Amino acid sequence: MITFGTYDAARHPRTAVLVAGLRAHGIKVTELNRPLGLSTAERVRMLQQPWRLPVLAARLLRCWAALVGDAVRHRRAEGRPEAVLVGYLGHFDVLLARLLYPRSTVVLDHLVFAGDTAADRGAAGLRVRLLTGLDRLAVACADIVVTDTDEHRRMLPDPDKGVVVLVGAPDEWRTAGESSAPSGEHHLSGVFFGLYTPLQGAPVLAEAVRDAVAAGASLRVTMVGAGQDLPRTREILAGTPGVAWHDWVEPGELPALVAAHDVCLGIFSDTPKGLRVVPNKVYQGLAAGCVVVTSDTPPQRRALGEHVELVPPADAAALAAGLVRLGDPAALAAARERAARGRDRIRPQVVVEPLVAELRRRDVS
Repeated sequence: MITFGTYDAARHPRTAVLVAGLRAHGIKVTELNRPLGLSTAERVRMLQQPWRLPVLAARLLRCWAALVGDAVRHRRAEGRPEAVLVGYLGHFDVLLARLLYPRSTVVLDHLVFAGDTAADRGAAGLRVRLLTGLDRLAVACADIVVTDTDEHRRMLPDPDKGVVVLVGAPDEWRTAGESSAPSGEHHLSGVFFGLYTPLQGAPVLAEAVRDAVAAGASLRVTMVGAGQDLPRTREILAGTPGVAWHDWVEPGELPALVAAHDVCLGIFSDTPKGLRVVPNKVYQGLAAGCVVVTSDTPPQRRALGEHVELVPPADAAALAAGLVRLGDPAALAAARERAARGRDRIRPQVVVEPLVAELRRRDVS
């Protein structure tokens, strides 16, 4: 089996989780990977703003030229692969994979729907329709489509083509949690990291932190990232003590930073997309040894409901009350025990089991 595409496993570890999980099941995986060097936000921005498309096209063609060379060399050495896994953000890459490997089983990791993501970030009209068309073309090129939740699987034109594989977390997050020592400080520490997109509900979190501190909670919060909701979030938290801001943290440094906190803060909106996803940070925070607080939505409850602290979506008062409650050492200790019992469920070799089962059903590897 090969992985194929312009994915960037350092920025977006989803493909790394799949590869690690497949290898743990004894499947030989060779990576043909030429990272495009663009984040999800940058790719979506380029697709929303047509004048940026030449930059995307130029980068994509350079990467594709290198991938074609890699594919030719691999075929000469190893022959035709039985299965090709097209990595995260592979909407275009899957077209090339289908052309290069017409007789192989093509698996598309369709973690992000382009049209849905653009709509969540404020796009509308023709642009969303075009990106939705791109989604349809991409999944049509694949034999198996991997999604992260059943809600996303049901959005596929042919849901029977879909296999749900939870996002999971790379083992380095677990290692960071095992290496982290208690701070010994007498306050609750929380960390939020993300792109401040509407689905994350950062303003809801800001209201909750402000109100919890105003109610007397001893709370320190680290806010990491930048995006469209950051100005509003900063405005709400202006004057609230104990809040630290970081525009960016290198991917290699993020696990240790998160593991140094008591609580990892998930998503809190009630947007349509926010109700369909379980974000990376929920799995990563859990793996890093944190108590995870996130919204009570069907996919999050289904995936990890017994091991994370759930609050109603878009309910700042409920979130504030939850943070105040976790400030009690006994409540925090009980939440830590619930979290610890869920960590083995999100390891790569566990989350990838549905995909392994589907590949074996098709007698491919």
